[in-house]
Amino acid sequence: MARLHELFWTFFKIGAFTIGGGYAMIPLMEQEIVDKRKWLDRDEFMDTMSLAQSMPGVFAVNMATNIGFRTRGYIGAITAILGNVLMPIVMIIAIAMFFKQFSDNLIVESIFKGIRPAVVALIAAPVFKMAKTAKISWSNFWIPVVATLLIWLLGVSPVIIILVAGVGGFIYGKIKGKKETKK
Repeated sequence: MARLHELFWTFFKIGAFTIGGGYAMIPLMEQEIVDKRKWLDRDEFMDTMSLAQSMPGVFAVNMATNIGFRTRGYIGAITAILGNVLMPIVMIIAIAMFFKQFSDNLIVESIFKGIRPAVVALIAAPVFKMAKTAKISWSNFWIPVVATLLIWLLGVSPVIIILVAGVGGFIYGKIKGKKETKK
């Protein structure tokens, strides 16, 4: 069981040292929550990510809420949320106060341009890790590819993709379950 101060400082550290939003936090969260602290196993972490993505609101806050609740109930959820959002809020306020002074600065602009590829890598790395954990293989690789193309090229709503994938997964599970019971 997580101690409240550990929960707070873990999420404070995640919020403070991650640039690029919630998805960029995934590798650090997984390292801290699954590998280092063992508050959740890898499957529980994946389930929590799926739930956090499907809930309205900010992904990072949803993750903090779910992990905090799973480890310490309601007080854990509140503690994890506070830890997760405290430093980003302070940073946003500081940036807002001084942004106009530095917005035309070439050094600041160059720094942000240099950070962009790193953020893309931080977001891409968990995608490949999630694919491995979700047991994506060559036989079912087409599903995320088709989903991505439908959203990107045809503008299909992600909600429709999620609903169709959920129904498809349910039907597949039922068919597979019937085949296994007949054996």
